[in-house]
Amino acid sequence: MLTNEKIKELELTANKIRQTIIEMLIPAGAGHTAGPLGMADIFTALYFHILKHDPKNPSWAERDRLILSNGHICPVRYAAMYHAGYDITEEELKTFRKIGSRLEGHPNVLRIPALETSSGPLGEGLSEACGFALAAKLDKKDKDYHIWCLTSDGEHEEGMTWEAVMLAAKYKLDNLTVIIDRNYIQIDGDTETIMPLDSLVDKYKSFNWNVLESDGHDFNEIISRMEEAKAAKGRPTVIVARTTPGKGVSFMENDYRWHGVPPGSGPEDKVVRSKQAEEALRELRLSEKQI
Repeated sequence: MLTNEKIKELELTANKIRQTIIEMLIPAGAGHTAGPLGMADIFTALYFHILKHDPKNPSWAERDRLILSNGHICPVRYAAMYHAGYDITEEELKTFRKIGSRLEGHPNVLRIPALETSSGPLGEGLSEACGFALAAKLDKKDKDYHIWCLTSDGEHEEGMTWEAVMLAAKYKLDNLTVIIDRNYIQIDGDTETIMPLDSLVDKYKSFNWNVLESDGHDFNEIISRMEEAKAAKGRPTVIVARTTPGKGVSFMENDYRWHGVPPGSGPEDKVVRSKQAEEALRELRLSEKQI
């Protein structure tokens, strides 16, 4: 049971993570904004309630495996790991995307041992997650830990994703849960204009997956669905999480133009570039006081 006090704690943590994302993007002068802000609640639910993990022992054999397929939203993962107590300092966060930094624009497992995989080319993460889940089954470790794969809706335009969907169903990988960031945007516009994806729910059902839906910003719903997914038997689970890109910053929300640019480089029809970072942090800090 989630108490009101626990939900408030999670909401405050998610807000802190959003502020950290903006603070990382400012010195970087590059990177993605909309997706990381939109997924802050999902990452908070995972790192602060659901995941079986130990920040002080990131290679713990029985840890849950978290695969980030849409690696370009990595600021939210780095920020969540920092707030969860992993070996990332506040100063290091400011090196995001800088030459020589461990915090690359796509996660690099060779730089940060707490990661499971590197990412870059979109559409590969679900296949990698299937490999982890199948290996756990073969090693009879599938009861020891769970495999979580975070993926974007736009990645479902990639054929490799659907090959993995078929494989997971064939091998009944019930130790695998996929969470889709269903925010309806990609770098060039609305997903339904560029390459219609709906209904993702019906598509996954037709591939014999256990399909759940969630409001990606309601902690009661998010955590309930994640717990349902872990309890499901006999087939893999997908959670289609409806999220708001740019969540928490009014002039960024639901605007695909913020997909791949940081504050200071975004569209100026609402806030001039010189004020975008300042205004984003002002809104988030105001929201924090209202939680």
